[in-house]
Amino acid sequence: MLSAIALHELAGSDARLREALRAADLPTDDIEDEGRAFLEAVFDDGQTIGYAGLERCAGDYLLRSVVVLPEHRGHGFGRAIVEATLRGIGGDVFLATTSAAPFFSSIGFSEVLRTEVPAAVLATRQLSSICPSSATIMKLNRPPT
Repeated sequence: MLSAIALHELAGSDARLREALRAADLPTDDIEDEGRAFLEAVFDDGQTIGYAGLERCAGDYLLRSVVVLPEHRGHGFGRAIVEATLRGIGGDVFLATTSAAPFFSSIGFSEVLRTEVPAAVLATRQLSSICPSSATIMKLNRPPT
C-alpha cells in the first residue's frame, strides 16, 4: 500500500497545507517565503495523506512541516512521506521538533547540539526565531531507504 503514495509539489500559500499545519500545531509564519518546497502526499486515487516541506540551506536542508492527516495516522505513512521527500537529495538534513523526536529517531535522525548545526541552517527563520530554543535539533545519520 505504501508504494501507492505519490508526492506533488504545491505552493506554501495552499489553504489545505496551511490548515493541516495549523491543526497539527506546526508553524505557518514563513511557509510562503522563498526557498521552501512543500509536497503533498497522495494515494493513487488522489486522496491526500499528508504533507512535508524542505528548505535548502546552502548545501544542506531543513526538513519541515511533516504532517500526516489524522485519519491516516498509525499506518507508517509518516515514515513513507519523510523517506520519499528525502530520496535523492544531497547534503545533510536537519530538523527541529518540540514533540516528535522519538518518531524521527526511529527513522535515522539523532539529536545534535546547536553548535554542530551549519550556520545556514541556524539562520533559517525556523531555527532563528519561529521554533522555541527548547526545540530538539536533529540530523539524519543515514540515507533514507
